[in-house]
Amino acid sequence: MTKASVFPHLPAPVTEKKTVSDTRHGITRTDDYAWLRAPNWQEVFKDPSVLAPEIRKHLEAENAYQTALMEDTNKLREVLFAEMKGRIKEDDSSVPYKDGPYAYGTSYKKGGEQPRFFRTPREGGEETILLDGDLEAQGKAYFRLSSTDHSPDHKRLIWGFDDKGSEFFSLKVRDLDTLADLDDFVTDTSGGGVWDAAGEGFFYTRVDDNHRPSKLYYHRIGTPQQDDVLVHEEPDPGFFMSVSGSSLDDFIFIAIGDHETSEEWIIPANDPAARPRLVARRETGVEYSLSEGGDVFFILTNIDGAKDFKIMSAPVNAPERENWSEVVPEKPGTIILSHSAYRDFLVWLERSQGLPRIMVRHRETGEEHAIAFEEEAYSLGLIGSAEYDTEVIRFSYSSMTTPAQEFDYNMRTRERRLLKTQEVPSGHNPDNYVTRRLLAPAPDGELVPVSILYRCDTPLDGSAPCLLYGYGSYGLTIPASFNTNCLSLVDRGFVYAIAHIRGGKDKGFAWYENGKRDKKKNTFTDFIAAAGHLAAGKFTSHDRIVAHGGSAGGLLVGAVANMAPQAFGGIIAEVPFVDVLNTILDETLPLTPLEWPEWGNPITSEADYCYIASYCPYSNVDAQAYPPILAAAGLTDPRVTYWEPAKWVAKLRELKTDDNPVLFRINMDAGHAGASGRFSRLEEVAHNYAFALKVTGKTAAKVAGQTAA
Repeated sequence: MTKASVFPHLPAPVTEKKTVSDTRHGITRTDDYAWLRAPNWQEVFKDPSVLAPEIRKHLEAENAYQTALMEDTNKLREVLFAEMKGRIKEDDSSVPYKDGPYAYGTSYKKGGEQPRFFRTPREGGEETILLDGDLEAQGKAYFRLSSTDHSPDHKRLIWGFDDKGSEFFSLKVRDLDTLADLDDFVTDTSGGGVWDAAGEGFFYTRVDDNHRPSKLYYHRIGTPQQDDVLVHEEPDPGFFMSVSGSSLDDFIFIAIGDHETSEEWIIPANDPAARPRLVARRETGVEYSLSEGGDVFFILTNIDGAKDFKIMSAPVNAPERENWSEVVPEKPGTIILSHSAYRDFLVWLERSQGLPRIMVRHRETGEEHAIAFEEEAYSLGLIGSAEYDTEVIRFSYSSMTTPAQEFDYNMRTRERRLLKTQEVPSGHNPDNYVTRRLLAPAPDGELVPVSILYRCDTPLDGSAPCLLYGYGSYGLTIPASFNTNCLSLVDRGFVYAIAHIRGGKDKGFAWYENGKRDKKKNTFTDFIAAAGHLAAGKFTSHDRIVAHGGSAGGLLVGAVANMAPQAFGGIIAEVPFVDVLNTILDETLPLTPLEWPEWGNPITSEADYCYIASYCPYSNVDAQAYPPILAAAGLTDPRVTYWEPAKWVAKLRELKTDDNPVLFRINMDAGHAGASGRFSRLEEVAHNYAFALKVTGKTAAKVAGQTAA
């Protein structure tokens, strides 16, 4: 299984060992590389320059090593970058959405990395640039706009940004008449604010030193941040807080939750000093969320054992749980994902057997109809409307072969109007591609959906390489949507595949439930089964499959690398959550208490401790042969800390028995999301794809009839 010959033979960095031990539940573990965790990590997230010199030296050596091993792909990466950039309409613009006297949208200028936010008169006319992200990003190594929100009177704009990659966002307020920022400056937020009804101030959540959004504040325009009023506080570190507003600008919603339990409070938007009102006290395993409905709230919830969720309603003046009544019952196997309400209609997005569908219900008559499409695999997004008193909502559609389309849909007449089709400037002919949906048998008999894309002329005799992507955690579903980037692989003969494994909600809540906590290993065996099914069907062969995942998907590919290294020809692990046990044992880290419902609590439960230890990638690196591995991380990432992949890479090099290299690329100026800017991110994608092409022997593959790259 060696592929070392495609890489130059250079000495890898040797990581110093500084053994520490930890005893839990009578079990002692040792860790030789724990020193890579900066003791001042909170300060590093805000100011990377304070990183300890010996850690910085080691990370820079890792970057130098991977740069040397990938040097012969420099030209290829330039070609890949140019291809991917060529598929992006550089001066792209969204279809503005109507809100009151204006229509708001985003656009890019040619060559621009960051979005611009604009508005026009409601029915069209002269465009006014409200905020230019490229101007705000000037002189910064990293810059990311988080959100914008205009006040109900359309006179001011809250906008947020992060210039470290650590997701400690700052907020500014812009006067939309003068287009100048006011003196208001609010730091250490989650990234957004929600206006009160009068536009005199806004609510925001503030994150603490451990990056937990546990406090809600109200900021009055024209006052310093130190005078902001603490509105609500969540004492449990395992619950995070967010804030949002209604489209009627009549209520502020305070949402508190972890991965399985939620609680909401409401504040009248016209009385920001009012005491928050509890809707329903949290109950372990019960989730609910509110949407405005005029004189009622519509509530999406799983109470009373409705695992796939149902929709209920309650009067706005008496929203407590005893006043909830059922509107849309649960349909087992069809999960309701989100909902919104308008004057005459209730709308929700559901998924059945892995495929999404938008449902529309007339509030008075109860008549329902669906918006659906006929392709074998596709993605559907419910955008909705910024206005409550409307008959028109917006939705998006795409498939792995069909560029994204946006439609306005009249809920009364059922007419749909195509507003925009994603442009691919360099050209795209859907007829050149095939998308299919396979069902891979898992070891326990479950059928795992796999969405695949390949060119019509790709031989299905086992010779094609394959990039197999997976995630499989937190109930998140990876849609079978149009992805211009992956065409650079597909046009070189790759099969691009997405494994819809357990841990997501692709086949309902039970699909998620059977891929978490003490059933987490189903996620990994599903992925291995998907790889085996692709090989058995001659779509590819095991030594040509490159497994790809990021964050919790990085945990996935790290786990399968230990469990079935022979099933893969390469591994790409982006910001990988590979030191699961140590992270979930460290309750000072930003996400740890929030994660216990998803993974288990190894601090209090010996059973959870032993189960996590049995699959944790870092804990289970073994003396065996591994395929070539590329790990990538961001120094200021608060979600998956840089030291997780750094330690994993060191241990892999120490124990593995083959000559295949392990590469570690760390962005010293970025966090969890990678490089900022739409084109900068493409450089990282090009690097990943060059690695995939290199380990499968396809660096010189012809591109869809073009000359070799």
